[in-house]
Amino acid sequence: MIFNFDAIKQALFRLDWLMMISTFLLCILGVAFIYSAKYQGAALDAGNMHLKQILWIGVGTVAFFTAAVIDYRTISKYAYGFLAVSLVLLCLVFLFPPINSAQRWIPLVVLDLQPSEVAKLSCLLALATYFSPPVFNVNRRSVFLVTALIAGVPFLLVFMQPDLGTAVIFVMLAAVMLFARGLYWRTIIICAILGVLILVFAFFFLLEDYQRQRILTFLVPGSDPTGAGWNAAQSKIAVASGGPTGKGFLQGTQNTLGFLPRTVAPTDFIFSVIGEEAGFVGSATVIGLFALLFFSIYRAAILARDMLGRLIAVGVLGILSLHVFVNIGMTVGAVPITGLPLPLVSYGGSFMVSTMVALGLVQSVSIRRERR
Repeated sequence: MIFNFDAIKQALFRLDWLMMISTFLLCILGVAFIYSAKYQGAALDAGNMHLKQILWIGVGTVAFFTAAVIDYRTISKYAYGFLAVSLVLLCLVFLFPPINSAQRWIPLVVLDLQPSEVAKLSCLLALATYFSPPVFNVNRRSVFLVTALIAGVPFLLVFMQPDLGTAVIFVMLAAVMLFARGLYWRTIIICAILGVLILVFAFFFLLEDYQRQRILTFLVPGSDPTGAGWNAAQSKIAVASGGPTGKGFLQGTQNTLGFLPRTVAPTDFIFSVIGEEAGFVGSATVIGLFALLFFSIYRAAILARDMLGRLIAVGVLGILSLHVFVNIGMTVGAVPITGLPLPLVSYGGSFMVSTMVALGLVQSVSIRRERR
């Protein structure tokens, strides 16, 4: 049986509470600042986006505990099936009309499903399952071919949506798995050089005009301040104007007055709202909570009882850390704008639920860790 009530009871007693506390504190902060990002003054309604986020946190919490109590080794038996389903979903998005010139969602009754979030988890499980045998030579050519197939197909489908930021996640995930399994440094260097060449080729021949313009604006700040560089410039102003302690909750002006567009303030630029209203102290608190969360995931990887559990934890750590690095980096002008949300904090149903499932998988690994 997948569910055994005695096993569930024992599992709940072995939960990693550091991961739990940091996760739900970040969720609470996210709800508060999503409300603030939509706030337009006391006389105007802030909308119900924060209420929807609470709903997604509730759904994600159920998914979190479900993934935690089920043995991750049982879940991995269906990894390739999950991957096949996610690829079908990625193909189905092209049957629906584009939203903001992108085909990334499948409209459902209660939410717009974003299949790329499902694909990230299924790709993680498939790669971890493939790399998990105790005796495994990662430097064989066949391994590269299988890895390219598992991560490359969803990468191409997501890239075609187009969603460059999420597509990069699949490349990074494959690289993390190869590295964690012991890839030769010589091979890593060769792959890095090839990756740079591919990026140059993609910049000139594959990217959409707006994607290319975002990169150019990053390389030459101020070159298009009223166009592609507007969001980045307003975000930096918001973060810098917060000072040590911020302007106060609901007192930010960049998003309230619409300089930082309300369409992106609760999602991609939620950290800008935090920086303006909570200042350095609030921003450091958010970063500190992510540091605690990442430490708990790293600890789960170290203490995992087998290679499968270790790779699942490492993969989740890689995905979430890249999201955090890119999201915070783009709000302060350190990386180009790619549209990656901030885990557990940014608004989004599919992203919230998929993140909670990923953390639930790490909890499943931690619960069944070696007793040291």
